[in-house]
Amino acid sequence: MIEPKIKVCQRCQTSFDCRMNDITNCQCKSVVITDAGNDFLKKTKYDCLCKNCLSDINRLTEMAKKQAFPRYSGDLEEGFHFYMENGYFVFTEFYHLLRGNCCGSGCRHCAYGKK
Repeated sequence: MIEPKIKVCQRCQTSFDCRMNDITNCQCKSVVITDAGNDFLKKTKYDCLCKNCLSDINRLTEMAKKQAFPRYSGDLEEGFHFYMENGYFVFTEFYHLLRGNCCGSGCRHCAYGKK
């Protein structure tokens, strides 16, 4: 039997058993990645992710198919695209995902794993 490797999910920082040498028994195998999720993951710097994050990426990428990127400040919805902190706008992971690529600014909620 191949022993699992303990990894830390690069997205949520939780520990999980990675069985990359026994992929049929790996926790990630329990999540079917959508085409949109797979296309998004190809743009990221992520290595292994936990099954919860993979499911969440599926959810976010499906939501993004129904939502346009907010081109004007009036199109931004607080709590959805951003929240306020100490008088500053902090953009959400969903906002960054809608943007379509990483801006390279080291954003707190970068959807692309480039923090």
